[in-house]
Amino acid sequence: MASRGVVGAFLLAALPLLCLELRRGIPDLGIKDLILLCGQIFLLLTLLTLIISVTTSWVNSFKSSQVYLKEEEEKNEKRQKLVRKKQQEAQGEKASRYIENVLKPHQEMKLKKLEERFYHMTGETWKLSNGHKLGGDGDLVLESESQTSSETSNREAAKRRKLPKPVTKVSPPAEQPTQKEVLDLPEEPPEIAEEVVTVALRCPSGRVLRRRFFKSCSSQVLFDWMMKIGYHTSLYSLSTSFPRRTLEVERGWSLQDVGITVDTVLNVEEKEQSS
Repeated sequence: MASRGVVGAFLLAALPLLCLELRRGIPDLGIKDLILLCGQIFLLLTLLTLIISVTTSWVNSFKSSQVYLKEEEEKNEKRQKLVRKKQQEAQGEKASRYIENVLKPHQEMKLKKLEERFYHMTGETWKLSNGHKLGGDGDLVLESESQTSSETSNREAAKRRKLPKPVTKVSPPAEQPTQKEVLDLPEEPPEIAEEVVTVALRCPSGRVLRRRFFKSCSSQVLFDWMMKIGYHTSLYSLSTSFPRRTLEVERGWSLQDVGITVDTVLNVEEKEQSS
């Protein structure tokens, strides 16, 4: 379409010139010269049409190649985005499966073992059982009726055989369990008192507890304090922060004897289990 338009415009522009030349040279122009002039004009038009068509085809092919490359780039970007999305979803599913199948059971098992050990140490193993479901009022009525009928039949049989009445033995009262010894800590001295240190316990749960003691207090009071807040000495120990060392005490040693002469932070750490 573009080549046809250019050729038409060229013909319209060349037509006045052709008429002018014919008007000037009609007396001297023969038939051969007229045919030769038309042939030259036709040849020029043909050459111009060829140039325009080649140029137009080249421009169109260049534009089409650019459009094709742009479309291919867009397709590649979409494919890459889709692949990345699928990879992210697969990684998310793997992480969720790992958490559900590995991490959560491991943590639950560890917590259960710690709970069992704690209840065994405190003597409250009854908390580990699920208990027994008690029956309703109907079960109690049936049980009382069965006991009454069995007692009546036993009495009638004893009367017939003239057997002595059974002697019911009174069972001695069950011994009540002894109450656990309650750990008593010394009274906390005031802040303005002399020879006083502040001791902080950093628990495994992240909680930090602080208390004041006299330097002359027995070092055993630290372990009594640790047991009172729920950490048994058979499972946990005390250690200093810097330099890191396990706190060792002996009977008769005071806080000053074990090196606690200034405000100190002690870590409550779980003891390593020996295999």
